[in-house]
Order: sequence, then structure tokens, then C-alpha cells
Amino acid sequence: MMQTQQTSTKQDILQFLLKGDKATALELAESLDISPQAIRRHLKDLEAEGLIQYQSVQAGMGRPQHIYELTSLGRDRFPNRYGDFAVSFLDTLAETVGREQVISILQKQWERKAMEYRRLVGSGSLQERVSGLVELRRAEGYMAEFYPVDDRDSDFSAQGDRFVFMEHNCAISNVAETFPSVCGNELEMFAAVLPDCSVERTHWIIDGEHRCGYLIVAKKEVRQRIL
Repeated sequence: MMQTQQTSTKQDILQFLLKGDKATALELAESLDISPQAIRRHLKDLEAEGLIQYQSVQAGMGRPQHIYELTSLGRDRFPNRYGDFAVSFLDTLAETVGREQVISILQKQWERKAMEYRRLVGSGSLQERVSGLVELRRAEGYMAEFYPVDDRDSDFSAQGDRFVFMEHNCAISNVAETFPSVCGNELEMFAAVLPDCSVERTHWIIDGEHRCGYLIVAKKEVRQRIL
């Protein structure tokens, strides 16, 4: 009975965040008529499951507030058919104009996306641009993150201007399964957004891994390693 009640409460939290987008623990406690202590326990569990995330916001002179929101994985808990519609639409288009033409259209779409991303990430340091790219991808439903590479990294042991960019889910997984060319387009897009870098795929969800990953290396470092 207790487990059922906890599950119901967690679902209520997810539904509240789906409708209201963001909320603090206190706002959730008041709206759901649950003690703040209990809410925080549920929030901790939901965060561990990857269903919610928070941002710390400074409010006045007090301690920072945690503002909670759903991750894309949390939103996936609620049924939608957008991915199915997209695949159905592309299949119909392929029957009408041919599969190769659809692949060409998708390529054009990714090229436009690359131009938009490049404009939005600006021309700061590589770390600033990769961070900006992560935020753009998160806004589009990807659970994206990045981290710098150093000698402590067992997979990529080298120093320099190098970063690993990870996406722990794929917002277009249905399309990618039917038209895997979009994965190649995505790799080309990241390379176009960061023209002074080499971008190499290290992990691939379609290959059965739990994330898509990319190694981003400043080209100046690539030249130094070759020399």
C-alpha cells in the first residue's frame, strides 16, 4: 500500500511539472498538500531516476532555491505520438518522391540547423561554445552534457582543448531507426557548428549503447599530435 502511495505521489509531481513547467519543492508541497520533507524525498528519487532536474537560482540574500523541471525522459512518461507521426510522414514522402530524395531533404534540414546552432553558440572559447550547444540540445529534449578530457580519463588520455559531448537520449529515435542517415547528418552538423575542431563519434544509441557520444578536439591540437 505504501509503495502504491509513493508511486502515485511521484506521478502527481511529474504531472504538476508537466502542466506548470517548473516549480520549487515548497510550491510542490503546497499544491499537492504534502510535507516539504516528503516532497524532497520524492524529488531526490525522481532525480536519481533521471526524470527531473533542477537549477539553483539565487533569491535575495538567502540560500539558492532549486527550481525543478522534467527531463525529456520524464516527459516520455506521458504518451505522445509525435515520433510515430514523423516516421509515418517521412515514409509517405519516400513513397511519393523516393527514399533518396527524402534523405537529401533531411540533409538540407540538418545544414539549416547547423547554421542556426553556429549563430546561437557564437564565437567564444571552445568550452563556451560546447556549453552553449549543450543548452540548445537540452531545450530540444536531449539529455545532453559535456566534460573536459584530461589525463585522468581512461578512455581519452590526453591533455589539451578536448571535450566529450554526450546525449543520454535521442529526441528523434523513431526517425533515426527508420532513416539512420540522420545520425550521420548529426555528426556533420556538430562538425559544422565547431569548424575549428574535429568531431568523432564515440558512442551510438543505434548500436545498442545507452547514449550517443562525441569527442571534440581543437584542430590546433590535432596538428600538434601529428607533428
